[in-house]
Amino acid sequence: MARVLLILLGGAVILQADLLPDKTFSLLPPVNFTIKVAGLAEVLLRWEPNPDQEQMNVKLGYHVKINAPQEDEFETRSTESKHVSILHQGFSASVRTIPWHNHTLRASSWVSAELKAPPGSPGTSIVNLTCTTNTVATNCTHLRPYQVSLHCTWLVGKDAPEDTQYFLYYRYGSQTEECQEYSQDTLKRKNSCWFPRAFIHSKGHDWLAVHVNGSSKHTAIKPFDQLFALHAIDQVNPPVNVTAGIEGTRLSIRWEKPVSAFPAHCFDYEVKIYNTRKGYFQTANMTTSEFTSTIRDISKYSIQVRAAVRSVCRAAGLWSKWSQPIDVGTDEPKSWTEWFLLVLMITVCIVFILSLVCRNGTYGLGRKLKYTLCHLWTKLFPPVPAPKSSIKDFVVTVNYEKSGSGETEIEVISYVEEPELEVLEDFVF
Repeated sequence: MARVLLILLGGAVILQADLLPDKTFSLLPPVNFTIKVAGLAEVLLRWEPNPDQEQMNVKLGYHVKINAPQEDEFETRSTESKHVSILHQGFSASVRTIPWHNHTLRASSWVSAELKAPPGSPGTSIVNLTCTTNTVATNCTHLRPYQVSLHCTWLVGKDAPEDTQYFLYYRYGSQTEECQEYSQDTLKRKNSCWFPRAFIHSKGHDWLAVHVNGSSKHTAIKPFDQLFALHAIDQVNPPVNVTAGIEGTRLSIRWEKPVSAFPAHCFDYEVKIYNTRKGYFQTANMTTSEFTSTIRDISKYSIQVRAAVRSVCRAAGLWSKWSQPIDVGTDEPKSWTEWFLLVLMITVCIVFILSLVCRNGTYGLGRKLKYTLCHLWTKLFPPVPAPKSSIKDFVVTVNYEKSGSGETEIEVISYVEEPELEVLEDFVF
């Protein structure tokens, strides 16, 4: 029995040893490695397993390294791969065979391939290419309720002949389109392009590839490629239906989300409040579509709001333009009327108090203070003079006096003349 067990155990060990790879087993590099243009700013890398590779129970994979124009690398089990890259500077890559799981085996040597840069004279390609996208609402309410437009501008190459004409193409996903609407410079050379309706998904994550080539009778025009991330060039629309109102000391502002394929929770907002009387700005950031602030003075306020897609829905991008300013509050002279009424009431009170003091007594006030107040009263409100009389009034007063020694009576007659406001005096004859 023991002899049978030893035989079975020995057979299992031999079988397991046969399944393990030999450490001297070497991997051979792939063959027929090629690079072909698959589309605008896109290449197809393709290779085949080495036919001389020894067949072992080892899963094989491939390590791909992009050498130019920008270094990159990745691993795959497939024998082909598409790669997005600018191509006007050429393209080169390398690939080697690697063990997919067993890292005790050494990778094979590299094999490389190259795609040469397209022909063209230096300095003739465009420069400063910039593109922006914008979303507009359409009449469709089912599949594509929103449409994306694309606008690109560039400068003519410094060594491009005067007869140079440029032509722009874009690719997004599998869709490629040539521009049909160009603008021109003073020499009638195309320097911008507009696609009112592009095959671009505003919520997509693919690269936007733009290719511009050209023609001239004098020389070959070098083409130019550029890749754009949509979140970096998407010009978000400003918020719509912005309203504002003041109730007492509370300023309330409300708005609706921009025209966009993104839902309402995908936006950040910034509010700008301009005090036109004091000439300063106040800004605030929020994620809701309303804002309330306390104001301390009466003034006219100019309100604007802008938006940006939040990072929870897409990589951070551009802020929208500011919404059209709306004005709330007033700088009308209503407040001056209130001030005038207040001053008038105070003046009436002061006049009333002065009148009481000068007519009815001091009420505990000193003589000097009373004299000052009454003097102020007469200066502010001088007495109105009586009309001048043309008739002289004579007053005769008869007094009888008796002498101490006799019965003789002396009659004294006084004549008083009262012109205007003269004081009455007695004259004894």
